[in-house]
Amino acid sequence: MEKFFIYSIILVCLSCNENKDWNVYGGSYERTQYVDSDKINKNNISDLVKVWEYRTFDNDKYSQIQTNPLIIDKKFYGVSPKLKLFSLDAKSGSEIWVFDPFKNDKKYFDNDDTSVNVCRGITYFEDILQNSYIFYGVGSKLFKVNSKNGEPDFTFGNNGFIDLHTGLGENSTSLFVSMTSPGLIFDNLIIVGSSVSEGNPAAKGNIRAFDANTGDLVWIFNTIPEIGEDGYDTYDDPNAYKRLGGANAWAGLTLDEKRGIVYAPTGSVSYDFYGGDRLGDNLFANSIIALDASSGKKLWHFQTVHHDVWDRDLPSPPILFDYNYKDSIIPALAQVTKSGYVFLLNRVNGKPLYEIIERPVPSDSKLIGESLSKTQPIPTFPDPFSRQSLSTNDINPFISVAEKDSIKKVFSSLSKEDIYSPPSENGTLIFPGYDGGAEWGGPALDPVNNKLYVNSNEMPWILTMKKVSNSDSQGMNIYNKQCLMCHAIDYKGSGKNPTIIGLKDRYNTNELKSLIKNGKGFMPGFSFLDNEKLDILTEYIFDLKDGDMTDLSVMNEEVFYTSTGYNKFLTKDGYPAINPPWGTLSSINLNTGKIDWKIPLGQTEIGEKNNILTGSENYGGPLVTKSGIIFIAATSDNKIRAFNNENGELIWEKNLPYSGFATPSYYEIDGKSYIAIASGGGKLGKESGDSYVVFSIKK
Repeated sequence: MEKFFIYSIILVCLSCNENKDWNVYGGSYERTQYVDSDKINKNNISDLVKVWEYRTFDNDKYSQIQTNPLIIDKKFYGVSPKLKLFSLDAKSGSEIWVFDPFKNDKKYFDNDDTSVNVCRGITYFEDILQNSYIFYGVGSKLFKVNSKNGEPDFTFGNNGFIDLHTGLGENSTSLFVSMTSPGLIFDNLIIVGSSVSEGNPAAKGNIRAFDANTGDLVWIFNTIPEIGEDGYDTYDDPNAYKRLGGANAWAGLTLDEKRGIVYAPTGSVSYDFYGGDRLGDNLFANSIIALDASSGKKLWHFQTVHHDVWDRDLPSPPILFDYNYKDSIIPALAQVTKSGYVFLLNRVNGKPLYEIIERPVPSDSKLIGESLSKTQPIPTFPDPFSRQSLSTNDINPFISVAEKDSIKKVFSSLSKEDIYSPPSENGTLIFPGYDGGAEWGGPALDPVNNKLYVNSNEMPWILTMKKVSNSDSQGMNIYNKQCLMCHAIDYKGSGKNPTIIGLKDRYNTNELKSLIKNGKGFMPGFSFLDNEKLDILTEYIFDLKDGDMTDLSVMNEEVFYTSTGYNKFLTKDGYPAINPPWGTLSSINLNTGKIDWKIPLGQTEIGEKNNILTGSENYGGPLVTKSGIIFIAATSDNKIRAFNNENGELIWEKNLPYSGFATPSYYEIDGKSYIAIASGGGKLGKESGDSYVVFSIKK
């Protein structure tokens, strides 16, 4: 009896001291966003309440937080809107330290107005002496910071950082390079992708590995192949590699630790929407690339889009899992796409698990110099999780008859016979839009039941191309080639990009030149412009007046095309011009290939007014627990929600201080479970915030 009593005490103590970390972006290097715990379950979720909130107090009008925080050894690590790295007590939220790269004594940056990146995650590293560090990207610098005290590791690289231009060629030093998603650790290597410009010129998107202790470059994989490399012949121009950029793994990487394989999902070659100067299929753009993690040697690749001119970047890291396929366990990989497809491959050899057909697609481009692929790869299994086509019956039902007629006219004028309809000067409907289908949050996987849970955007965008060439105005030339895609033909901005009319009232000449050269916030710097071009562009912008329109007429034999901006297809009130749902959450059964359920995700004012759940645009991903609960924020309505994985039923929701455009994290301390989410807003016209919010079961 006495022995049993002592044994029981030991068990209780062990249970009380039970901790579960969230030590990797997405929960694991397999990127499953799965929690092997049932402590929060369908019976007690009603008792899930906010236990603390941490504010960073450095947000501004356009700032965001998209960070999936790490929780390791009872410490909580996150990144602020202005890219300050911080550590908190994970149980109470009390601050331990803050590292501010802009205010550090080492003067890592000349000022805090430099172009910075959205930070979606960070990387934890422990060396052989059990010293622990955090790697994270700020602008073009990758920092290594001591996790215990927030001090840079001054033995790493250049006083605590390495330049992310390293390994991208001599011509890259003046080009925009940053990290939106974290690198990963394999042995003593930190392996990274990067974000680069989507216009021209652009840095190369090479995958690189650095020594995690010293910062020395160990290996490079060229995503745009050079002479003698596999894939070189997928460009008609033998010198293409010398001038092209992009094909970058901005969405993050996945690791099979046991096999030592790293998987990189890539985007398109720059420029995004016109390929007349990059004819061919363009490897290794729009591809899943499997590399030996020790050497960077390519093991296999699979291209999901040939010669991409629709901005069909692979938006999130692939998920790794063991798949029960035809009574065999197959080491598998699942890659979601902006088009609403899931590609299922054997992760060892890259072979499709089910047939992927090369479907004939419209390829008769009317743009001078363009030549599109005649086929595109389409998976036959599983079913798409986003709508694949629209008709006039799909026009927004909540608008007036007059506006509906106007919308129908625009709709009828657009090319839309296929999701791969050629870009045109007349306008092409892009659906799903540039931001998905799937977006950077990626899906969550229940490995027990082979269920994939993916949130999706169902937003139409309009791609309109314009011919650009040299005119008599040098300022206009520079604007058309470098600025028009973001700030639009009428200078009033597109998407999240603001108007540039009236800048003379807010900036003097030197201030505007500094802004253009260095960037600010999420605007990249254009440091490759020499002083003469910088002066010309500054003068041109200062002279702009409301009502001015750029002249895109062709003045000589040089021909190039640019998009007129990131333009959503909207009603006059700013809602999608098509019928809802505009955002969804789906359960994909990987055993049957069918969508078990699909529900609208998020709500809008027009939905509340008409008593219908519309769904909303969403950014950030879900996590799923062993107990069958799907947690997700992501929507513009400032909510975090939980759904029953069996049927998509909403079983819990709470308000956030700002929209949670991020992926939740899960952790346990002393046997108690916590759900954490970054609440930073800043997209879709939503107020920018500065909070991390943590929930737990009330006692």
